[in-house]
Amino acid sequence: MTFGNDDSREAMDRSLTPDRLELFEKEFAARPANRLMQNAVTQTPVDDVALDRRVLTGIDHSVSHHLDDWKATNQRQSGRCWMFAGLNLLRVGAARKLGVKDFEFSQNYLLWWDKFERANHFLEAVIETSGRDVDDRTVAHLLADPIGDGGQWNMFVALVAKHGLVPKSAMPETESSSSTRAMNRALKTLLRQGARDLRGLAAEGVGAQRTHKREVLAAVHRVLGIHLGTPPQRFLWQWEDKNKEFHRDGWLTPAEFAAAYVQLPLEEYVCLVHDPRESSPFGRTFTVEYLGNVVDAPPVVYLNAPIELLKRLAMETIVGGEPVWFGCDVEKMMRADAGVWDAALFDYAAVYDTPFTLDKADRLLHHDTQMTHAMLFTGVDVVDGEPRRWRVENSWGEEKADKGFWTMNDSWFGEHVFETAVRRSALPPELAAALDQPPIVLPAWDPMGALADRAFPG
Repeated sequence: MTFGNDDSREAMDRSLTPDRLELFEKEFAARPANRLMQNAVTQTPVDDVALDRRVLTGIDHSVSHHLDDWKATNQRQSGRCWMFAGLNLLRVGAARKLGVKDFEFSQNYLLWWDKFERANHFLEAVIETSGRDVDDRTVAHLLADPIGDGGQWNMFVALVAKHGLVPKSAMPETESSSSTRAMNRALKTLLRQGARDLRGLAAEGVGAQRTHKREVLAAVHRVLGIHLGTPPQRFLWQWEDKNKEFHRDGWLTPAEFAAAYVQLPLEEYVCLVHDPRESSPFGRTFTVEYLGNVVDAPPVVYLNAPIELLKRLAMETIVGGEPVWFGCDVEKMMRADAGVWDAALFDYAAVYDTPFTLDKADRLLHHDTQMTHAMLFTGVDVVDGEPRRWRVENSWGEEKADKGFWTMNDSWFGEHVFETAVRRSALPPELAAALDQPPIVLPAWDPMGALADRAFPG
């Protein structure tokens, strides 16, 4: 091919011409390291090749402040991590009050109500947007995942406030609560069908749409009852404590049970996030269009703050004796068999001979990251007043890490943690005052509206 004129150069630069492909192949073959890595990665998982063993073996799993003395839970093949993390936070105080070693609230009970509330939330959003084209970006976003498993801290609080809680014995797990895919498939089709019908009724007015919405919700109710069982309205609560002493509270409603055994003031908690994009100033609150699950609940609101503040408040909360709910991008720099996270755990740049230069803000802007999982901080290693390592209760069972409790180096916190739930009283005064300002509204598809829904370790 001739490269003597501008048109030829532009054609070569714009298209994958045979000459350009030949150059790529020659460049690859000219570097012996490429062949070495090819031989390694075609026979071995790339994470095993890229693993920096100096980092892995240098991770100390001990911490100076350690709260957990209970068993890790298991969300199995479901995306209920945010719900498990919230209930794991609340079960600490409940177990103490009950005088038992280990205790679990029913995750299936809260799942049932989340699905039913979320179906109603979705259908109301469809009614509100029914005058827009079906390929409108917001409508397309709503239809893409009308009823997944994922959630946020504020959504957890909304469910507990409205529907209370029950012990796991009152509504145990089912096949579909532990493996939600088939149930979700039916619900998604049902809700998209409902969306079609509601949009078709737009010309007849909201009254006609809401009449049909009740029919759709009745069908959703049937699906949930078939897959998950029926949530109890009352149940008999009695138990034996760790000293073999018998107790009986009698018949309780879920609201009464929550009032008796939720030991934390959930209404006082706020959601701190670290969003370092230039468009997201620190010290401001944000909300995301159509993010939520309970129609009549307060909106999901975030307070954006520097990562150093998220770390300090999490550390102080743990040192004070209370675990901390948090959300992160879990699969980045994760070693599941060892149960560890470190920002430099894998040296992909060495494997591919290519620099990876996206920082946290760039990853958000260019769709390379978002919150995918929620867990619980149950320990921290403090040196000279600063955190250097974190102990994490995951909800992936007891087979990984230290019987389900993982280790996170502080470097990973800064890069891949996005939000924590803290008490408003713990905030600096200027940040607490910011909570009273109207939030900046982000579009429905903004990455800060991502729902934590990572199901299980790959």
